[in-house]
Amino acid sequence: MTGRAVSDKYLNGYVRILAEASATGRRLTREERDSRRALGEEAADSGLGLRALVGAHLTATQNNWPAGQAVSAACVLAAAAQAIDAFAEGYEQAQRHAVRQEEAARREFIDDLLYGRSDLGLLAQRAERYGLRLSYEHAVAVARGGTAYDEGDPVLRDVERALNGRFGDRSILLTTKDGRLVCIAPGHQDEVLAYFAKQAFAATDGGQVAIGRPHAGPAGVVQSYEEALNALDLAERLELDAPVLRTADLLVYPVLTRDRQAMADLVDSALGPLHQARGGAQTLLDTLTAYFDSGCVAAEAARRLSLSVRAFTYRLERIHQLTGANPADPVHRYTLQTAVIGARLLDWPEKPC
Repeated sequence: MTGRAVSDKYLNGYVRILAEASATGRRLTREERDSRRALGEEAADSGLGLRALVGAHLTATQNNWPAGQAVSAACVLAAAAQAIDAFAEGYEQAQRHAVRQEEAARREFIDDLLYGRSDLGLLAQRAERYGLRLSYEHAVAVARGGTAYDEGDPVLRDVERALNGRFGDRSILLTTKDGRLVCIAPGHQDEVLAYFAKQAFAATDGGQVAIGRPHAGPAGVVQSYEEALNALDLAERLELDAPVLRTADLLVYPVLTRDRQAMADLVDSALGPLHQARGGAQTLLDTLTAYFDSGCVAAEAARRLSLSVRAFTYRLERIHQLTGANPADPVHRYTLQTAVIGARLLDWPEKPC
């Protein structure tokens, strides 16, 4: 079908409506407006440009200007404007519907991808539509901020604009899930996720980003995503304030917590005697936490707790007295530090082991 034939198809009935409406100066009837809207929707579904179609209407108006003394230019232009407006309304409505359908399909794909649902072969085919080749390795980064984000959030657009400006089309999928920003990138392109982390940190006003390890296949995306989520959860429980967390650097924690009962026994055995302290165990647990977090430098730990070095040293001595373990002794230190990590993971002493 030629371009002229295409234009004529979507101008069907326009000249007649123009002549009849402009002859009396009346407005278009509901049926006439509905017919224009329907043609506009059809044109949008066919992928034709609205600008060219409006131009075709104006050309048809000029070529078929109604003749007669009773017909004024104002009446002709008013009828044309009503017809074109109805046509454009139908066109825009069809486009909005298409966008909503595309958004729904994209959201369904992302849910299936991150939760490991759907047939793997079909999932891989759907992924190609979004620039992902799931036969390769991919890694997932997840960013959280002080508020929840969705697909239309300006924060997501800012990060996406920065990534596209830096890397262009690199098979990157940027989205949101459960109020967090999510970036999926090829596993060998670590610089993409590192840059995402930098931009997300800025866009979320100091949010925290976790980066999962690269894994192959659709199941690998799920695994990397879950690693990133677990890292964020771990950071919250351990009060880790690093802006970027790499799960490869945190593998010791899943190892420590794999046998929950053994960890609970260690916490109870190593730290249980702290309950005998005046005011309970929490103050001395905080003392050990600050000591280990500061690299076992008493002066720095004291500063973090707003204590004098002398007062802090007294607390360490009290811990030694109660537990029999000296935090300054390398052999005892490992046991105490592991127990402190376990206490934070198990919410001890608030929750008894």
